[in-house]
Amino acid sequence: MNNRELFLRHVAQTSPEPMALEIARAKGNYLYGADGTQFIDLIGGISVCNIGHSHPAVVQAIKDQAEKYLHVMVYGELVLSPQVRYAERLCAHLPAGLDSVYFTNSGSEATEGALKLAKRATGRSNIICCNNSYHGSTSGALALMGDEYWRNAFRPLMPGVRHYDFNSDALIEAIDADTACVVVETIQGEAGVVAPTNNWLQQLRQRCTDTGALLVLDEIQCGFGRTGKLWGFEHFGVVPHILLMGKALGGGMPMGAFVASRELMWELTHTPVLGHITTFGGHPVCCAAGMAAFEVLLNEQLMDGIAQRNQEFHKLLIHPKILEIRSFGLLIAVRLESPAAVMRLIKHCTANGVFTDWFLFAPDCVRIAPPLTIGLDDIRKACTVILQGLDAMGV
Repeated sequence: MNNRELFLRHVAQTSPEPMALEIARAKGNYLYGADGTQFIDLIGGISVCNIGHSHPAVVQAIKDQAEKYLHVMVYGELVLSPQVRYAERLCAHLPAGLDSVYFTNSGSEATEGALKLAKRATGRSNIICCNNSYHGSTSGALALMGDEYWRNAFRPLMPGVRHYDFNSDALIEAIDADTACVVVETIQGEAGVVAPTNNWLQQLRQRCTDTGALLVLDEIQCGFGRTGKLWGFEHFGVVPHILLMGKALGGGMPMGAFVASRELMWELTHTPVLGHITTFGGHPVCCAAGMAAFEVLLNEQLMDGIAQRNQEFHKLLIHPKILEIRSFGLLIAVRLESPAAVMRLIKHCTANGVFTDWFLFAPDCVRIAPPLTIGLDDIRKACTVILQGLDAMGV
């Protein structure tokens, strides 16, 4: 059997028709198939590979740390230099109220930890979140997921969760003295790039302050420079009580984190002790890789040209079949007439050297979230392929 056949037989599948594109290597802004075909990567591992694939600094950091030690003990028991240095570096680039990092294995686990922290700190159990939201696929995070199609098959789910529309007054009005936390994406990703409007995020933060609820901002997808600033909340003049990180946090290695004040995070140390625990969260190699990637993001000024590259996509992607483009930095949703049209375009792009995808709650939109290193030439090439694919669909 070849690798594709073995993949379909022995690797657990998540859909009846996986893309099953075999990747042999990846470098910079490109993926390379088993036959050597080069693809311009327009999704960056779903916003994971913000500094591009296999950056030399990240690869070297992984090698260096692997030669020292790998796993030695469950998270939080030993002083491990990669954890300490990365936590300190992250906190140096966060507001004063976010100075304690709990490293996890993934964004989903970061969500779970934040929910436990909010319940423990407030003594409350109710949670408010948004329709068309995505915060992970573990059981607690699934209860927050803003779409019944994905939730229904796994009920009963965690009780006390209510969903409201993003940007709605109804959500703000629903926050009361029984609300432990409000969990929202700073910019909704899987909804097809929906940003807060009309000072909504500031009003949300104020309502949480007034009622004693905690605001949890999920920047698992929109953090680490994707919006043109290091953190999405910097665009809106809001600081959350708890910040969720993931995806680009590990520089291509699996990693997540929830961040809060040291005072708030201390609640997990007692009553009960080990309020949240993980074996592999904050793995030394993952922390070393993430730290190296973070330094590249900062030192190579990768955020400086994001506005220009966003404008280039908008300038080039003009076509009768494009109904709308929603974007924030290099997180872009291109809306077509139907999900079927999106799938046809994705297949055309793949056949012509461009790798792209769709959104969970916006299947009529093509996802564009390339590495932040993508240049104007590759943007133009990719847009040419997209436009040719739209032309080929006919009237």
